[in-house]
Amino acid sequence: MSDHAHSAEDEGLDALFAGYRQFRQSVWPERRKLFETLARDGQHPRALVICCSDSRVDPAMVFGAAPGELFIIRNVANLVPPYKPDGDYHGTSAALEFAVRVLQVPRIIVLGHAMCGGVHALLNGFPESARDFVAPWMRIANEARSRALACDPVDAQTACEQETVKLSLRNLRGFPWVAERLAEGKLRLYGGSFDIRSGMLTLLKDDGNFHPA
Repeated sequence: MSDHAHSAEDEGLDALFAGYRQFRQSVWPERRKLFETLARDGQHPRALVICCSDSRVDPAMVFGAAPGELFIIRNVANLVPPYKPDGDYHGTSAALEFAVRVLQVPRIIVLGHAMCGGVHALLNGFPESARDFVAPWMRIANEARSRALACDPVDAQTACEQETVKLSLRNLRGFPWVAERLAEGKLRLYGGSFDIRSGMLTLLKDDGNFHPA
């Protein structure tokens, strides 16, 4: 590694540690009692949020949530895979099971977003550098792609982003313990999309369209 690259890497890390020091000096004293309560009583989140790993989307910031209020699952393109309990690795499904069956969250929000890189690749092709895991993962959303393109949309990107949210909600209902809690009235599902360009949040309504929150 060159000295220049090493220096740049250190600067990035230094910025993170500076943020930590600011947290300890300013945030921790104000939130110490909250963290002590969470440590003593455990977590009881208001909602599970399934959102994209995109660094520009922060659910806690969007919803103004404090620590302990949101259980967050992040993955490429905010996808929920089909229910498939087998011997493979299922990070999203494992976190979903924990949130629903152990923490018994009362609501799940699937949060899509504008300018999603995973959706863009799904529509336009995956680069060589994203074919080991990203491309196979995004195959979950092939149906969303087909639905988005079938209506010949003016903005295929936005249409597909919204269809991934709808697809994830449909897949959620395929998990038996999600369906059970829905039937009992102990769980509710919501879909939304955050536009990082405008800061606007839209919600999926009964008419199948996204409307301003």
